[in-house]
Amino acid sequence: MNEWILAAIVLLVAGLVPVGIAMLTGDVMSAAAAFGLAGPLCSVILLLLAEGFHRQPFVDLAVVLSVVSSGGSLVLARFLEWGA
Repeated sequence: MNEWILAAIVLLVAGLVPVGIAMLTGDVMSAAAAFGLAGPLCSVILLLLAEGFHRQPFVDLAVVLSVVSSGGSLVLARFLEWGA
């Protein structure tokens, strides 16, 4: 295990787990904000894993995830606005 994989594990535990807890236990607006933060965190974790494992497809997946997650956050915000 090298430093890139260790950084990905630390970011997963220290960053993504609290965001997941906030999505599950918070009110609607807190969950929407946590959902918006989860996409970039997952993208950074995938980039760290790509560097740690020396795998190019993980970089492509991280780029696609960052675009799709930002679009998903906008759709969620629009849905919450429409439902209220």
